[in-house]
Amino acid sequence: MGLLAMAWIVDCFLALWLSFPKLANWRKSLVFRWKQGGYKLTFDLHRSGGVWLWLLLLGVAVSSVSLNLPQVVQSVLGLVSTPSPSPYARALPKRTEGVALSREKALAIAETEAQGRGWSQPPGGIFHFSPTGVYGVGFFAPGQEHGGPGLGNPWIYIDDHDGSLISVTEPGRGNAADIFLQVQFPLHSGRIVGLPGRILVSLLGICVAVVSVTGVLIWARKRRARLTQANGLARQR
Repeated sequence: MGLLAMAWIVDCFLALWLSFPKLANWRKSLVFRWKQGGYKLTFDLHRSGGVWLWLLLLGVAVSSVSLNLPQVVQSVLGLVSTPSPSPYARALPKRTEGVALSREKALAIAETEAQGRGWSQPPGGIFHFSPTGVYGVGFFAPGQEHGGPGLGNPWIYIDDHDGSLISVTEPGRGNAADIFLQVQFPLHSGRIVGLPGRILVSLLGICVAVVSVTGVLIWARKRRARLTQANGLARQR
């Protein structure tokens, strides 16, 4: 999926270049010939439809790469701004014993930390990531486990042995790379603007199907024309 999304990004720029063969006639690439129907409308749905939706399609493609190949995106981001270290990437401290904290104790520590930070959301989820010795506690209302409008939910990560704070993820906080990464899932799912955004992304999926189908129809028509021309030349010989 990540590789397909990378190809999609390249395709977005190729499509934009092909959509404006002559800059003097740029308006033609934005209109739909609804009344003429047939092939002309099919062509306009493909070309003009893609132009009108270009920014949205590029945003979905970039967020697809971020969600499926985060290591690639983080490497690119590192050229401008270094993302904060992930709690999952830390080395597991050397210990002679296993997990010392129960989930109840970890939750209590995280709640205290959240209250000190002035968070109003209740604890909504907890998990234990044993490879690096981390408890993660998320704060959100029931039904908002994937995040409501905005950049998602805040999370607190603590050591599973001594309860010390490892890191905190708070929407809208951090350096440029952190905020860019926070934006990716809300943007991809449309949740960044709530229900209207989710509806828009759903409709965008239908539009992608329309652009794809019309592209195949245009290709098939041109292929038939080439074959007909080739057969005609063959008969003349």
